[in-house]
Amino acid sequence: MRALVELSPVLTELGRRFTQAGFEVHLVGGSVRDALLRARAGGGALPGDLDLTTDARPEQVLDLLKGWARSTWNTGIAFGTVGAEVEGARVEITTFRADRYDRESRNPEVAWGDSLIDDLVRRDFTVNAMAVSLGPDRTVTDPFGGLGDLLAKRLRTPGAAVDSFADDPLRMLRAVRFVAQLGLTPADDVVEAMTEMSAELARITPERVQVELSKTLLADRPRAALELFVATGLADVVLPELPALRMEIDEHHQHKDVYTHSLTVLDQAITLDQAITLDRADTEAESPDLVLRLAALLHDIGKPATRRHEARGRVSFHHHEVVGAKLVRKRLTALRYPKDVVEAVSRLTFLHLRFHGYGSGEWTDSAVRRYVTDAGDLLPRLHKLVRSDSTTRNKRRAAALAATYDSLEERITELSAAEDLARVRPDLDGNAIMEILGVGPGPDVGRAWRFLKDLRLERGPLDPDDAEAALRQWWAAQT
Repeated sequence: MRALVELSPVLTELGRRFTQAGFEVHLVGGSVRDALLRARAGGGALPGDLDLTTDARPEQVLDLLKGWARSTWNTGIAFGTVGAEVEGARVEITTFRADRYDRESRNPEVAWGDSLIDDLVRRDFTVNAMAVSLGPDRTVTDPFGGLGDLLAKRLRTPGAAVDSFADDPLRMLRAVRFVAQLGLTPADDVVEAMTEMSAELARITPERVQVELSKTLLADRPRAALELFVATGLADVVLPELPALRMEIDEHHQHKDVYTHSLTVLDQAITLDQAITLDRADTEAESPDLVLRLAALLHDIGKPATRRHEARGRVSFHHHEVVGAKLVRKRLTALRYPKDVVEAVSRLTFLHLRFHGYGSGEWTDSAVRRYVTDAGDLLPRLHKLVRSDSTTRNKRRAAALAATYDSLEERITELSAAEDLARVRPDLDGNAIMEILGVGPGPDVGRAWRFLKDLRLERGPLDPDDAEAALRQWWAAQT
């Protein structure tokens, strides 16, 4: 850490400015943690965004940055934080704090601290409670054993876990995220506190819950974190549809464990998405894909409400994709996800079973066109979701399903090349419809347009004369 600090002109100059003015300043928290992880992995660079703490007050920090920082911002100044861009680096400098919490909200009563230790003890986990002085001595401060915990991949709190989570219940979701992002294993007292205090998560705003959930899902391997999320009861508070997938399975009504199946689908979707992204020569593909991951995790949440016990010990989930799409829309809206994300995940949930009607390739060209048109720009994600949804251990069946989907994709490619399926439009536009039918703008034009689009999906491209004849015949039947 000392060597990395020495290699950073920004930190060196920050240390000089604060020290000459008689103040302490330390690299702290996630910046120290991430730098140590990079160093252990063979990397030799500090994180892009740097967190620092100081005994200087915010107005003094602004004075010390004046004339040097390219820009500063004080959106967090009420909490003692000054942000700045310095020589291309983004830094956030926070005054030592010794906050007190009312334990009814997560908003602290901000109180300036008198020492670095006061500041570190209030932090969420020991791996975030380490600091490196930017003064001449470059002192490393690790009063709670954060480095040992980081090396042991252990997640602990500086003080009692129950006190930490009572102060700020969001820390329980941060624990889940650190399991996913850093591969840490929470200590027993952390898990016990999360389980005992899971109901406290209701104090946290949906927006903050959504941010932590999304960061967890976007990690390379989120499964263990999601299992912790469910096992501790946190999911019951903010995403109850997920633990509801743990449906009772008895010996007379055998079916897949839907919860385990959903986690496996998520694993497979992540693997498939990463593999496809690595294979691409262009940079258009964005990875990780939050929409795909949400859809993989939630695509079967309609099953508990639609489960029926049938004859001969069979179990059915008729129309669970329809129910699931509605549940997805309701839950993601409640978690304040953007509208485009809500609609995309809901649509993928609705469409994920469509492929199973394909059989061994019996779909007509019309059915293939509708599959593509209904998916729209979600088609690449739908391909990944459907392929990931095969979790059978029967290798022969898995190979057959993969081969069948290969066949469907080949037909889509062939039809797309011939007909440009990505932009299916009627063979006559609105102006032509009005001229042929002798009508002005209005509902009749929309109805005629939809008839011609359905005709286009059913029969493929038509020449204008055939389209006009079909339109006139339809119009005659309407009138």
